[in-house]
Amino acid sequence: MIEDYALHKGLSRIRIVLIETSHPGNIGSVARAMKNMGLSQLVLVSPKEFPSQVASVRASSAADVLNSAKVVDSLDEAIKDAKLVVGASARLRKVSWPQLDVRETAQMALSTVEEGDVALVFGREDSGLSNAELDKCHYLAHIPTNPAYSSLNLGAAVQVFAYECLMATDIERQYSKGYRHKLASSEQLEGFYDHLYQALQDIEFLDPAKNARFMRRMRRLFNRAQLDVKEIDILRGVLTAAQRQVNKNHNEV
Repeated sequence: MIEDYALHKGLSRIRIVLIETSHPGNIGSVARAMKNMGLSQLVLVSPKEFPSQVASVRASSAADVLNSAKVVDSLDEAIKDAKLVVGASARLRKVSWPQLDVRETAQMALSTVEEGDVALVFGREDSGLSNAELDKCHYLAHIPTNPAYSSLNLGAAVQVFAYECLMATDIERQYSKGYRHKLASSEQLEGFYDHLYQALQDIEFLDPAKNARFMRRMRRLFNRAQLDVKEIDILRGVLTAAQRQVNKNHNEV
């Protein structure tokens, strides 16, 4: 049964996040797609209309998923405490992101749920995810489609990801069984990026006016590494030591 997958295979820890969904029917379609494949966590960031009778009708027998959906005001709230955040996007960006296909996304998600929740983030129907929102994602995931007609509606896109997540529960995972520190949370990563941004200015390496894309590239680098909590502590310790030395040198002048 699907409930057994969710209970024993970690599907219940995979969070579907929808940003500013404009049509409530799409929310209902997503709830139905999730229920089909054993997913249950639905988070809505500033939906245009919710709750909605249209959403309820479209959800069909997935009322439990729809009724338990959490509504929040920001993406930060939606991905709070997530160990892995993957943004689904139909278009490429000027700064290339670490990319996964849908199957790789599902396999990584299932290997990460032992550490905590995984968030799969979907943008607006008309414009998708902004670059600022994608900055908060560790990976970009893309569904290959017919180049002549590449548009997928929101429910269909979620269905593809949810299906692969369900299939991944039966795939033998080849990951180390040795001791691992817990992966850094989204909040811990954001704290590190804020610290890095300030430290690079303190040591006069970074001029924000001339390096508009620099921090985006830094996020790309460190997100690819999937930092754990110990690595975050080490890196922030290095930054603090560099800042302390700069302050000491200034005081001695």
